[in-house]
This record gives sequence, C-alpha cells and structure tokens, in this order.
Amino acid sequence: MGNAQSGGIPREILDDLKLTTSGMRTSKSSVQQIYAKFFPESDAKAYAQHVFRSFDANDDGTLDFKEYVVALHMTSSGKSNSKLEWVFSLFDVDKNGYVTKPEVIELSE
Repeated sequence: MGNAQSGGIPREILDDLKLTTSGMRTSKSSVQQIYAKFFPESDAKAYAQHVFRSFDANDDGTLDFKEYVVALHMTSSGKSNSKLEWVFSLFDVDKNGYVTKPEVIELSE
C-alpha cells in the first residue's frame, strides 16, 4: 500500500478521496462559521471573506476540494515562499498585483 519510503499518500487513498470528494464545494458562509469558532473575539466574518477570496482561485464563489486542500497545506506546512505569496494575495484585495495602504488598513481593522 504505497511506498513507505516516499512519505506520500498511497494511490488507493488518493483515488478514494478523488472519488468521494468530486463536486465537493465549501461556501464563504461555511468558512466564516469556522473562523467564528476559532476567533470568537474578532471580526471573523470580514477576515474569512479575505481568506476565502485568496483561495478561490477560479473566482466561482466556492472553494472546491483542491482549493481547500491547497489552502490547508499552504497555511500549515507550505514553504516560506508559498506562504509569503499567499499573504500577498490576502492583502491584494483587488487582485491587481499591488498592495496599497487602503488594502492594508482594510485587513487590519
């Protein structure tokens, strides 16, 4: 069952995940609910909107399974360069390739 040396996920598990999660989507409100539980003292709704936007790669208003897994990986164990790129995308609210002072203020409030 997989190559123990590689540290990768066995093919059978990947195939099962692909089969059982195809079509799975997470809405912005679901992400907001999750953040509200983890950060009850802050404005989780506003922050979750920015996090959601930064991971909704195809701008369809939902996170599919791939976008969700990429988000989890990048924020928990991704390389430093990838994390910096994500933080930049988080602050680049209008997705124009620049972070402006109003965008920083918007995320800081």
